[in-house]
Amino acid sequence: MIRVAVADDQPLFCAGLQMMIESQQDLAFAGAAPDGLQAVELARSGRPDVMLMDIRMPVMDGIAATRAIRGGASSERPRIVVLTTFDRDEAVASALRAGADGFLLKDATPDFILAAIRTVHEGHSVIAPKSTSELLRTLARRRPEAIEPLSVREKEVFLLAARGLSNGEIGRTAFISDATVKSHIRSILAKLALTSRVQLVAFAYENGLVR
Repeated sequence: MIRVAVADDQPLFCAGLQMMIESQQDLAFAGAAPDGLQAVELARSGRPDVMLMDIRMPVMDGIAATRAIRGGASSERPRIVVLTTFDRDEAVASALRAGADGFLLKDATPDFILAAIRTVHEGHSVIAPKSTSELLRTLARRRPEAIEPLSVREKEVFLLAARGLSNGEIGRTAFISDATVKSHIRSILAKLALTSRVQLVAFAYENGLVR
């Protein structure tokens, strides 16, 4: 069973997500939190596998809550998908940088939300369709110095990964093996203090390195 928690200050929206989750044989509802501070506590006490996190909440917003959960001492931190009403909300990029595993629009279909839960639980990232480039492009500023710590080869791999290429595609483009690509990606994430490929994409757009 995949344990799913919800953090949102709208009771009706939470209730709808709870009903949807409980209707699935492979999902279990792990609780709801009406604000970011309680979301942090729920992540610890409820031990969810996946948490759906609204960005705008009282007491502590979803970005701060995501950062607190990701920075916690527990080795069993939940995967986090942030929820937003606006597909060009600049806060989404900040949430990805804080450690979220993806974002969804609140008007996404139930099937899409359920698929996203299962996808992030499997270790992948989820980005709401149609809006990704527009959302991150609003933050674009040319800052090549942002990747100055990387070697020449790592910069090449970084830019290919930021464009969404798979390890195999990067390897074929740069004429290196999959193992070497994985090694470069690990090094890039470590040098830039990132935790996932989706953060790498957000970082690239935030610094105007990909348009």
